[in-house]
Amino acid sequence: MERAAERNPASSVAGASFPAASISVVIPTLNEALNLPWVLRRMPSYVDEVIVVDGRSEDLTIDVARALRFDVVVVNELQAGKGAAMRAGFAAATGDIIVMLDADGSMDPREIGWFVSPLQHDYDFVKGSRYVTGGGSDDLTRLRNLGNRALTRLANRALHCNFSDLCYGYIAFRKECLEILELKSDGFEIETELISRAAQAGLLIAEVPSHELTRISGNSNLQTFHDGWRVLRTLTRECLGWDAPTAGARPEALRRVKYRYPDSRLPHLPTDPKTVLTVLGDD
Repeated sequence: MERAAERNPASSVAGASFPAASISVVIPTLNEALNLPWVLRRMPSYVDEVIVVDGRSEDLTIDVARALRFDVVVVNELQAGKGAAMRAGFAAATGDIIVMLDADGSMDPREIGWFVSPLQHDYDFVKGSRYVTGGGSDDLTRLRNLGNRALTRLANRALHCNFSDLCYGYIAFRKECLEILELKSDGFEIETELISRAAQAGLLIAEVPSHELTRISGNSNLQTFHDGWRVLRTLTRECLGWDAPTAGARPEALRRVKYRYPDSRLPHLPTDPKTVLTVLGDD
């Protein structure tokens, strides 16, 4: 009972108690040694498992991850693409709940509790939104904003849903849903595949606020027009060609929650790996 209370991600905020559920966080990486310290240092204590899926990093990404978290699970994925990395991480996860988190510092791990909470109240799938009360973005350009809103409207018509933010990959779901979702995508379109299949399978979905931060360092791999086209193509393919194992039950109306985490700060700056790795080259 004590451990369940310690691992409760929302008790200090909402005053509620939940049954214990183990949580796995999957983080795809490619040369993120400067960014990972901020991400891993802000990981809540109730997270049971952190899986870093590395796509052939040429820097000290894996060394930094292991130095910061001795129990980190490292998966080396040779196939390129975020989707391939995420699927490898999902396969390695042992938790009851899986959380997708980017390694660049754009998604705050302190928000994980708000994703986990609905999953402990009968919801199956929770996605973050930058557009609902309490959400926002420091990184969304005018062009990306317009494109995302257009794709979201199209997805809502096709899926008979009312999502507010399609192209945002802060997502959590019950591990047991993986068998239903039958994920195949290799690239950024994995997020669209996840969302569309969750809706078509009739999963109970919640949308929660999330504040997107700017990337700490390095260049984003996102290409606005190219990846926008891949999202559109994936959405079309999913709506026309995928038959849900659940016989296509209509999705429930989205639950939207209004809240914001206390503003607990850690400098959102690149970290020199040498300050994390106290011993280098002594082997």
